[in-house]
Amino acid sequence: MTAALVIIAIAALAALVLGVVARSGHEMGLEQWTVGGRGFGWVFVFLLLAGEIYTTFTFLGASGFSYGKGAPVYYIIAYGSLAYVIAYFLLPPIWAYAKRNGLHSQPDFFVSKFDSQALGALVSVVDLVALIPYLVLQLTGLGIIVQAAGYGAIPKDAAVWIGAAIVTAYVMVSGVRGSAWTSVVKDLLILVVVVALGLYLPIHLYGGIGAMFEKIAAAKPGFLVFASSGESVAWFVSTVLLTALGFFMWPHSFAACYTAKDARVFRRNAIVLPIYQLILLFVFFVGFAAVLTVPGLKGADTNLALFKLATREFSPVVVGIIGAAGVFTALVPGSMISMTAATLLSKNLIGLARPNATDAQTVGLAKLLVPVIMLIGVYFTITGSSTIVTMLLVGYSYVTQLFPTVIASLMPRNPVTASGAFAGILAGVIVATILTFTHATIGTLIPGLPEAIRDLNVGIIALIANVVVLLVVSAITRIPAMQTAAR
Repeated sequence: MTAALVIIAIAALAALVLGVVARSGHEMGLEQWTVGGRGFGWVFVFLLLAGEIYTTFTFLGASGFSYGKGAPVYYIIAYGSLAYVIAYFLLPPIWAYAKRNGLHSQPDFFVSKFDSQALGALVSVVDLVALIPYLVLQLTGLGIIVQAAGYGAIPKDAAVWIGAAIVTAYVMVSGVRGSAWTSVVKDLLILVVVVALGLYLPIHLYGGIGAMFEKIAAAKPGFLVFASSGESVAWFVSTVLLTALGFFMWPHSFAACYTAKDARVFRRNAIVLPIYQLILLFVFFVGFAAVLTVPGLKGADTNLALFKLATREFSPVVVGIIGAAGVFTALVPGSMISMTAATLLSKNLIGLARPNATDAQTVGLAKLLVPVIMLIGVYFTITGSSTIVTMLLVGYSYVTQLFPTVIASLMPRNPVTASGAFAGILAGVIVATILTFTHATIGTLIPGLPEAIRDLNVGIIALIANVVVLLVVSAITRIPAMQTAAR
């Protein structure tokens, strides 16, 4: 066993121990298991919300995206920063409402706000369809990281099974507390590793960050600026807007805000998190450093840019530390995703057939569903289903469809009815699915439009369809209700 594999094994074991120990002194009923007793301070909430920044998608995908695409990678840093500004205003009222009404999942919010179990069921289905491929992404990244950092000594599939077993164990035992505790180690590791790599590699290989960009610009003209068409400025702006709106609509991020002990937690985090987002620049620098040093990576292989460069430039011990940080970027979000999926299955879908189930029965079933969720994730990870890859692309489009209804529900006079919300979300999801699976763009749908409009993110069409249907159906269904009230 190489030094790198020893370090990675220690990291995996540490994650398991931390996750299990996190339950110490707490009875893991529904309230503790799902929302940590609503007693997390700003540090734990910060770490849970920051977990959305540093996943395997960021660790592998962001460095790979900068390696393969160049300037368009900056959308990743932009949309998170904008999302935290939105969070400053959005999360405190969501937290206050959830606390008053004892909510445990995102669908609970919709059921309570609109007094509609059907709407809650629809949101649960949308959430699940978005969460499963997101879980697959974490497990796939985990396999790639362990295989690359371990110099191929452990097969990807074996790493996926081991990681899934670790996450399942500590989620069943400790719930959201296990995720919070492992987040502490993850963020400390990722902070040290990413900043060190992002500073060292450009200086070591090019003589500095500025010199690196000068050499890339000379060798690949146009690589560091936005294209005139395709992934242009219009694409960048529209993609940033859509992903920022959907950022906290992911059910595990939405429910993470329930864990806070007071509303001030969110305002503090909304100030700090955009600064923390700047660390992503160092991930980009690693990808850019590999452009001329490790040339020739194409397609999915661009995600290996970080480890191709690391194994070339560093000893197995350093590669092992990098791999350990990568393992945590898979385990922490994987734990949040699996716990959230199990909770909404138990409480908001299966719960419809068990209306008299106690909280103990609900959380007991949720814990049993965690390994089921993980097995589904492992299956799609190992089989490499192309359908899941396509569904991953539509996942963000799905959760963004929840945003208009959430905003309307927080207004003093909610203009949206339950039927309107249901119809709007369903319309948006259907349009997003059709557009994604047909690989349509605004340009292919309406060829005569100006280039700037043709390049807009196609998700805008789904969101517009959602809002139009939501408002029309709400107006129609509100009239009978007003007539009945007038009698």
